[in-house]
Amino acid sequence: MAQANLDFLGVPPDDEEVYRLLLRKGHFRQSELGRKLSGDAVAQDDVVEIYHRLTEWGLAREAPSGQLAPISPAKAVEGLVERKVAEFRAELEAEASRRGVVDSLLADHEKSLTEAARTTDVSESIQYIEGMSAVRAVIDELTFFTRTESVTTNPNGVLTEESIAHARLLDTRVLRRGVYMRSIMGAAALDSPVTMNYVRELTALGAKIRISYQPLERLIICDRAAALTPIDPAQTAKGAILTRDPGLVAPLVALFERMWGTAQDLPAGEEREDADAAPITEFEQRILRSLATAEKDETGARDLGIAVRTYRKHVATIMRRLHATNRFQAALLARERGWI
Repeated sequence: MAQANLDFLGVPPDDEEVYRLLLRKGHFRQSELGRKLSGDAVAQDDVVEIYHRLTEWGLAREAPSGQLAPISPAKAVEGLVERKVAEFRAELEAEASRRGVVDSLLADHEKSLTEAARTTDVSESIQYIEGMSAVRAVIDELTFFTRTESVTTNPNGVLTEESIAHARLLDTRVLRRGVYMRSIMGAAALDSPVTMNYVRELTALGAKIRISYQPLERLIICDRAAALTPIDPAQTAKGAILTRDPGLVAPLVALFERMWGTAQDLPAGEEREDADAAPITEFEQRILRSLATAEKDETGARDLGIAVRTYRKHVATIMRRLHATNRFQAALLARERGWI
């Protein structure tokens, strides 16, 4: 059987030769490489360069002892393929940008929206999308056409591996186009390593993300022209409402800006922001006092002039900040902190 080469994955013959030598020998030091290649076509002046290039290709790793050890063939080839795919994607995106493909498609898309706006009333500019698969399809389309700004909220704050896998392609695609992305996460995100790893990944790509200790409304707004909200905030799996009507989108943008203004920047480094770091608001103090005086949530909500559901969301947020397991404990911890 003829030997298959790695040149189609971009690995030069000299580098591949050293990698194969590593696979046969197991490992060796940089000082030993010259002797092992003696008599071969590889010039000795290139030994050091090849040695370091192998780690860049992901074909080998340098152990703490200073020895160079090979990466397993399956993992090495997988990494080379991913690298080649990334290069190919970058080339295609650059060519698409040079040709103005997205701008051309957007022009047709916006033209159709403008024409539709002239012939439809407000009720026809609102769409009800039922089921999560249909909602995801709409999000895919919205993010594809987004070119200036994308803002989202995640009241729950915790992302699963599955949801991250779906979101990563969309988010990175938007960020690579230079879209200004902002997102507000519920405070529970700080206790989820999986979520925080993805959040750090996005911020490294340019996204702006904040943490909110206040109740959040679920929103996705693209280019301040289209907004997506859940049909039922308590059961988001039911579906979503998509609106492009300026009179409806503008208040949702204003709502997001208010939530953004009260949210906190991500804690520096990998440290978890403690509850003390975010000062308690006057309204939260009123909520805490009501826990001690109101016998029922309905009474507390009525005294504060808010809906019972909103009252309970505030109580849950405060309990999470205090790491309290019940309301009585929350009141005690709040007194210890001097909040009430």
